[in-house]
Amino acid sequence: MGFCLPVCKILRRGKYFVLLFLSLSLLAWIATFSGETVKSIQLSSATTQSLIRADSLTDKFKSWTATPEDLNTPPPKHECPQESPLLKGAVKLSFESSLKLKDVETENKGVTEGECEPVDCKARQSVAILIPHRNRERHLLYLLHHLHPFLQRQQLHYAIYVIQQAGDVTFNRAKLLNVGYLEALKDFSWECFIFHDVDLVPENDHNLYVCDNQPKHLVVGRNVTGYKLRYKGYFGGVTAMTKNQFLQVNGFSNTYWGWGGEDDDLRIRVEIQKMKIVRPPADVARYTMVFHKRDSGNEINKDRMRLLGRTPQVWRKDGLNSCSYKTLSVERLPLYVNVTVDIGKPQS
Repeated sequence: MGFCLPVCKILRRGKYFVLLFLSLSLLAWIATFSGETVKSIQLSSATTQSLIRADSLTDKFKSWTATPEDLNTPPPKHECPQESPLLKGAVKLSFESSLKLKDVETENKGVTEGECEPVDCKARQSVAILIPHRNRERHLLYLLHHLHPFLQRQQLHYAIYVIQQAGDVTFNRAKLLNVGYLEALKDFSWECFIFHDVDLVPENDHNLYVCDNQPKHLVVGRNVTGYKLRYKGYFGGVTAMTKNQFLQVNGFSNTYWGWGGEDDDLRIRVEIQKMKIVRPPADVARYTMVFHKRDSGNEINKDRMRLLGRTPQVWRKDGLNSCSYKTLSVERLPLYVNVTVDIGKPQS
C-alpha cells in the first residue's frame, strides 16, 4: 500500500498533463486553421478588389486616351444608290408671286449656309452650283425654291454659290463663273461644278446634276424653244464639268462683256482638248425659262464673233489663270453663299 499511493498520485498528475497537452494542441490547431481561413478570405477579397481596381483603371485609361472622334463618331454611311429612290421624274413647276424667301427657308430646314448632304447615305458626288447674278432676285427665289428639293431628291452633297457682280458696268457672266469656281474651292474640294443661269429651272429630277467623264450639257430643250436644242453645238444655260475638266480648259474667257459668246468659247476650249460634250435624253433635259426682258447692262455683245475667232490662240492665257477680281463680301445665308465681287470693267 505504501508503494501504491505515490504511484497513483503520479498517474493522476500525468493524466492531467496529457489532458492539458491535448487541449493546448487542439487550441493551437484551431488557431492555425482560423488564421489560414482569414488569410484566404483576405487574399480573395484583395484579389477581387485588385481586379475591380484594374478594370476601373483600364476603363479610365481608355476614356483618357479616347479622342472626341472615338466618342462621337457615328457608324460609317453606306454609299447612296446609283439611282436615288426619291426621284419623282417630271414635276409641275409653279412660280407664285406670293412666294417669300422665308417660305423657301422653312421648306429646307436641312440646308445650312447653302449646303446639304444626304442623311442616310454617303453621296456619290460633291457638287458646287454656281449662279452668276445681278438684279434678278425674283428669278433667284424661284430657282432656289425648286432647285433645293430637286438636288436633295438626287441624294447629292451640294452647295449653292450666288456670285453677285457689284456696280453697274456691263455684265460678265463668264468671269463671274470663273470667280465662283475659285471661291468655292476655298471652302471644299468640290468634285463637280454646275454653271447655272438664274432663269432656267429644271423640270425633271432624272436630269442628274452630276459630272461625267466628259463635259455635260444639261439644257437640251426649254419651253421658249419648244423643248428643242437652240442650235447644234449649243453649250450654254446649264453645264456640268469636273474640277479637273474645267481647269484643263483654263475655265471661261474673261473678255466677254454683255450677252452672248462665252458659252461657245467654252465649247471651243473643250473641243481643243479633244473632249466630247454629252447630253441627257431630250425628254429628261427639259427646263422652264422664267420670262424676263433684256437687262440693262447686259446688252448683246457685238464683239463676240471676233473674240470667238481668237479662242484657239488665247485660251492658254485668258481664263482661270488671268481672272483678277476683288472680293467685297462673302455672306453665308441659309439657302446659299452670296459672293459679291468687283470684276473691273471692259478693256478698251
